[in-house]
Amino acid sequence: MNILNEEKIIVASFSFNRDNLAIHCETNDDRGHERNLIFLHGLASNATRWREFISSTELSKDTYLMAMNLRGHGKSTSLKYFNRQQWCDDIQALTTQLKGPTILAGHSMGAQIALDYAYQHPQDLTAIVLIDPVFPQALSGLLASVSRFRWLVQFAASLIRTLYRTGLHKRSYPYRDLQKLDQETRAYLTANPDKNIADLYMNPFSDLKFIPIANYLQDLVEVTRKLPDLRLIETPTLVLLSSGASTSHVETNQKILKQLPNLEVKTIHADHWLLTEKPDEARMIIENWCQKKFR
Repeated sequence: MNILNEEKIIVASFSFNRDNLAIHCETNDDRGHERNLIFLHGLASNATRWREFISSTELSKDTYLMAMNLRGHGKSTSLKYFNRQQWCDDIQALTTQLKGPTILAGHSMGAQIALDYAYQHPQDLTAIVLIDPVFPQALSGLLASVSRFRWLVQFAASLIRTLYRTGLHKRSYPYRDLQKLDQETRAYLTANPDKNIADLYMNPFSDLKFIPIANYLQDLVEVTRKLPDLRLIETPTLVLLSSGASTSHVETNQKILKQLPNLEVKTIHADHWLLTEKPDEARMIIENWCQKKFR
């Protein structure tokens, strides 16, 4: 168990091995609690996306909180091929180590993984929390273009990965502190109200400083992969939707989500990065809902 002191915020970490890869997680370092909340980040992201939530939530008093670095990301970076099924298998490897009820929470691509997992392993979960889930048929902008040429993006990712195996790839990637980035972004947007957060957070050139290009392309492939039939997912589901998401058509998202049999939706005035734009509002909604589901 490692303890990181960053800006006076204590973050604990642990890892577990699967397929000869160490899957790294950040946590509140309290395995004594017998209720669990696992967090999944989005595209080109890492576990620090949830660091602010973990360090400030009331749930830390009685819940074991774990934010995963999905394989291929952050401190679980690998140059090998990965997909959503492998992420689900990694989650199952983690849940089998836990005691008590478990809730799975995911942002964007992480929400897709949570839906996959709830479909495949409903017996493992008490509930799921989805923050701005994305659906291939509702994508807009860059992701809509990727969806149309998904085969080409997959080919490019595979080709680059082949080049990695020749030993040409020598670069290492720093662990991006998204909590610090969020704080800086909020200050910047307050000082520049005419600016749009999507222009800051949908910049591949910025992301590629922290993630191998093949992994970034694979993320694009996975986020455009078909999801299971939502009508068959009976796990209680909380969805936090931004009122003006840049990545998806909000109205289409709402129609798709209505297929979930056990659904509660909360809409927040934001773009697509609720944990950045409205962290306190999102945190309180998640806290209150999870407390009810854990009872």
